Amino acid sequence: MRLFDPHVHMSSRVTDDYEKMLLAGIEVVVEPAFWLGQPRTHPGSFYDYFDLIIDWETQRARNHGVDHYCTISMNPREANDRALTAEVLKNMPKYLAKDRVVAVGEIGFDYITDAEEGAFVRQAEMAREHKLPLLIHTSHRNKPQGTERMIKALQKLDYDPALVLIDHNTEETIEMVRAAGYWAGHTVYPVTKLSPERAANIIEKHGVERMMVNSSADWGPSDVLSVPRTVAELRKRGFKEKDLETLVWDNPVKFFGPSGRMRVR
Repeated sequence: MRLFDPHVHMSSRVTDDYEKMLLAGIEVVVEPAFWLGQPRTHPGSFYDYFDLIIDWETQRARNHGVDHYCTISMNPREANDRALTAEVLKNMPKYLAKDRVVAVGEIGFDYITDAEEGAFVRQAEMAREHKLPLLIHTSHRNKPQGTERMIKALQKLDYDPALVLIDHNTEETIEMVRAAGYWAGHTVYPVTKLSPERAANIIEKHGVERMMVNSSADWGPSDVLSVPRTVAELRKRGFKEKDLETLVWDNPVKFFGPSGRMRVR
């Protein structure tokens, strides 16, 4: 079975992880721009990071047989610095024009502030201007409250749900995301997010339409093989191969397809 991890932070992983992923069947990955663990204080730090995930990480993945794409954004953890945000967003369009950039993201909320919402709305508008899908993460704090506020902001913008992936869903948020018609991502990540068993419970209940599974593997206690582990759990529960292929291959290919930049064989 061909596997696709639609949310993994490979720039924070060792090269051996690419070999492990390929051997497990993961052929394509998308790396969203994210917080590095410590707030950046200069615009140039963002630009160097964008270049890293667009150019170097694509080549490093290619050297080990994995097709690497990325998404570009300013993370909400840093969006409360309004001056920094304004400068970074002013220069973001040149990165959104790059060939390996398949969406704007990940954006969302952290402390759920007005400054974060301002950055969220502007980047959603930029995604629409550049004809790119939008990748959103649910907040770590007050997840239901943050998710509800994001959905209201998107609805105010009259945003097409087919172009929005709301990620890091849990049992607390999946109902409202599904009801609003968005794509729903589920992160299988030890300790702070879902286990393969919890992800499988959600998928059993809601099906595979507009659903995805990812690892969001980064510098924390995470696992680049979360997608195949979740497939294994679903197989044990009797899921049909066709449905599994929809979940871990067809859906991410379809979601990122509107970028016109994803060329999977």
